[in-house]
Amino acid sequence: MAIATVVAVAILAGHTASAQVGPPRPPNPLASLKTVAVPEPPNLGEFVKDKPAAIALGKSLFWDLQVGSNGNQSCASCHFHAGVDNRAKNQLSPGLLRVNASGEANPDITFNAGGPNSVLQPADYPFHKLANPDDRSSQVLADSNDVAGSQGVSQTKFIDIVPGSAVDRVEVLPDPVFKVQGINVGQVTERNTPSTINAVFNFRNFWDGRAQNEFNGVNPFGSRDPGAFVLKAPTKQSPLQQVKISLKNSALASQAVGPPLSSVEESATGRVFPDIGQKFDRIKVKKLPRETGKKLKQLRPLGQQLVHPEDSVLGSLSRWPQPGLKDKSYENMIEDAFKPEWWDSKQIIKVDATGTRSFKQPQGALATDEFTLMDYNFSLFFGLAIQLYESTLISNDSPFDRFIEGNSNALTVQQQQGKDLFEGRAGCVFCHGGAEFTNASVNNVENQRLRRMRVGNTGQAVYDNAFYNIAVRPTGEDLGVGANDPFGNPLSESRLAARGLFPSLLNATPNIPVGADERITADGAFKTPGLRNIELTAPYFHNGGELTLRQVVDFYNRGGDFRENNIDNVDIGIQNLNLTEEQKTSLVLFMESLTDDRVRYERAPFDHPQLFITNGHPGDQNGVTNDGTGQATTTVLELPAVGRNGTTVPQPNFLGVSSERSPTTITPQSTPPSSRNPLEGSITEQDCPPGSTPKFVSGGYMCVTK
Repeated sequence: MAIATVVAVAILAGHTASAQVGPPRPPNPLASLKTVAVPEPPNLGEFVKDKPAAIALGKSLFWDLQVGSNGNQSCASCHFHAGVDNRAKNQLSPGLLRVNASGEANPDITFNAGGPNSVLQPADYPFHKLANPDDRSSQVLADSNDVAGSQGVSQTKFIDIVPGSAVDRVEVLPDPVFKVQGINVGQVTERNTPSTINAVFNFRNFWDGRAQNEFNGVNPFGSRDPGAFVLKAPTKQSPLQQVKISLKNSALASQAVGPPLSSVEESATGRVFPDIGQKFDRIKVKKLPRETGKKLKQLRPLGQQLVHPEDSVLGSLSRWPQPGLKDKSYENMIEDAFKPEWWDSKQIIKVDATGTRSFKQPQGALATDEFTLMDYNFSLFFGLAIQLYESTLISNDSPFDRFIEGNSNALTVQQQQGKDLFEGRAGCVFCHGGAEFTNASVNNVENQRLRRMRVGNTGQAVYDNAFYNIAVRPTGEDLGVGANDPFGNPLSESRLAARGLFPSLLNATPNIPVGADERITADGAFKTPGLRNIELTAPYFHNGGELTLRQVVDFYNRGGDFRENNIDNVDIGIQNLNLTEEQKTSLVLFMESLTDDRVRYERAPFDHPQLFITNGHPGDQNGVTNDGTGQATTTVLELPAVGRNGTTVPQPNFLGVSSERSPTTITPQSTPPSSRNPLEGSITEQDCPPGSTPKFVSGGYMCVTK
C-alpha cells in the first residue's frame, strides 16, 4: 500500500504556479469494479481465433505442474491462495537485491531471521519492530532486511529436455545461498508474491514494473528488447518470416512469460521457451522402434493432476477420477485457440549451440535442437493464453461493490467510517484510487505515464505514475523501478524520457516533456498494488515484512519506517497520520470489505485443478535429507481440485491470520480421496503454521486450521 495524506494535498497545492506541475489532480473516485472494462489488446484478433479455447489453454498452462523443469512447478505454485502464496516454510530470501552507494550490485547473502528451510512465525513480524508502533523514531527492537518471498526450484543447470517427459535433464549446481549443510534447498524469490487476481487492470506488472504494457511475444520487455521476434507462416508451404509484434494492454502476457524461464521460480538455468513447448509437443516420427515411440509420447495436459468435473472452464474435458484432460493435447489446444499462421508450417527451425537459426524440412524424429513453428512460438501462446485466463479472475462482488452500487446495508457503520477515513483524513485514495484501488491501473496510467510531484525533501521530481518510495526499507536494499532492465536501460520510464529513449524503447510518446537534467525520483519506488481481497493476501509490502492489516496501518500512521533515510526519493505523502486506535480499526474493517467471497471460497471463476505444492523440506534450517543428487528431499502439500461451486472451508491465510466469516450456503462437492502415505509419522505440527495441524492426503499433506 502507498497511502498519501491530506498534508500532501496542501503541499502539492502550493505549486500550482508551476506550469509544468499544474494543479493537483483530485484522486480517482472509488467505484464498483463492475464499471471498469477489462483491458484487451486492440489487435488480439490477429493472433487468437477462439477466445474461450484460449482461456481453457491458459488455465491448463497456469496450473500444470509439468511446465517446471522439475516437473513439479507451475505458475499456480506461487499464486494458489487468493492469487498469492500462503506458505510459511522455506519462504525467506536474504537481501539479494542490495546495491552499494554507486548503485552496483552488492547482494547480502546472510539471513537475519531463521534461514533456508526455516518456518516463519508470527513473532518474526513486523520485520522492523519498534518499541512504539506509532513512532518511527522509537527504539528499534529488531530489524531484518530478509524478504518473505516464494519458494521455487533448487539451483540446477539445464542440459536438455526429454520430449514427452515432464522432467528436464539437468545438472545440480552447488548453491552458495539456499543450502543447508551443503545440500541445495528450494530457492526463494527476492520479493513477495503479488496477487494474480485483478492483475489484468495493471498497466505494468511485477513490483518493479518490468513486465511491460506492450507484449513482444517472447519475454517481459516489449520494445526494450531489439532482438525479440516471432516467426510467421502466411501459408503452410510459405517460407517462414521473422516478425516483430506489439500487443498493447498486455502486461499480464509480459508477466506470464517471465517465471517459466526464471532459474529461481520454475526453471533450470539456460532453458528457453521452445524447450518448454517441445516438452508438450506431439512428436513427429516416420518410423521408430516401438520402445522409443512410447518414450516420446506427448504429455497429457494436467497429466499429474485431477480436474474437477464441474470445473468452470475445464469441466467438460475432465477425466475425473483420472488425472488430466481427455481428448486434447496441448498441440490440439493451441490449434483450437490461435490462428494457423503462428503454428502451422512444414518447415522446422534448427537452433545450434551459438543460437544461429536455420530452416529445413523435417526428416524423421526431431532432435532436441530442432523445433516446429508451434514450439518456436510457444512463448506467444503461453503469454496470451494465460493473460486471457487471468483476465477472467476479476473480483467485483465484494461488500464494498454492493455498497457503492446502492445497498446501504452492505457495509457496517464502522466500515463506512473506515471508508470516510480512506477517502479523507488518511488519504489512502490518493494512491489507491478508482475501482481498482490502485493508481497503477490502465485507466489511470495509459494517458499519464509520467507525472511531477514533490518528494520528501520538498524538491520537485518526475516519476513513473503509481510507483512510489514509501520508506518500507532503505532505498539501497532494493532499487525497484530505479534499477535497469537486462539491456542496461532504466526500468524507470521517467529516466528513459530524460535520455530521449522513451519513443524507441516504449513504442510510445511521453505525455510530458522531461529535460535531460531534470530530477527523477525512481530509486526504491514500487508499483502500487491493488487492495481488493487484501484481507487474504498477507504478508504485505514488496518485502512481505508486515503480517496483519493492523501492522500496515500502524506503518502508515507513523509515516513509514525509513523516511529520513530515503528523504531524497520518498513520497511527500508519507507523514504521521496521528490516527486513534478506533480509526485504525475502522480502516482495517473497511479494507476487509474489499474481499469477494468467491475468492475466499474458491468459487468460479476462482476454482481450480488439483495442485501439489512444495512446502520446504523435511527437517529445518539446521538439517535436511539429501535425495542423492545434492538436493534436499521435498515436502508436498495437496490442494484438492475444486469445481465451480467452491469449497465450504476456505484455505487458511498466511500464518493463520484470521479471515473466515460465517459462510453462506455452498453446495458441497467431491474431493480426491485421502489415503495413508509415507510422510505420516515423519511430519509434525512444526511443519505447519501456528494454529494448524497436518492432514495427510494422497501425495503429501496439507495444513488445516485446528
